[in-house]
Amino acid sequence: MIEYLKNPPTREQLVKMNADAGLTIRAAIREKGTPYAELALDNPDLTDEQLLDAMLTDPILINRPFVITPLGSRLSRPSEVVLGILPDTHKGAFAKEDGEKVIDEKGKRLA
Repeated sequence: MIEYLKNPPTREQLVKMNADAGLTIRAAIREKGTPYAELALDNPDLTDEQLLDAMLTDPILINRPFVITPLGSRLSRPSEVVLGILPDTHKGAFAKEDGEKVIDEKGKRLA
């Protein structure tokens, strides 16, 4: 686990994380609890380079959590998105942060 506020990714890492997860740079920007509005990052004329500059200047703008495994990368929102890139060694029950069960004790998907 990498604490991105203390150890933010490089520009190259951030671009790769987004590409590997199939996201645009804009889709990887966090809005809530950030200076997103004050920086007018909703401006559609901003380029990916400008958005990356903002994210690297203020890493709180990087949406999270990104999960990276040998099987792929995902922005894990909602949390069960990560299930598709976990190795087969992950067996057993899985519940979301709010307690909603997604996988039962036998590893069967509930939803």
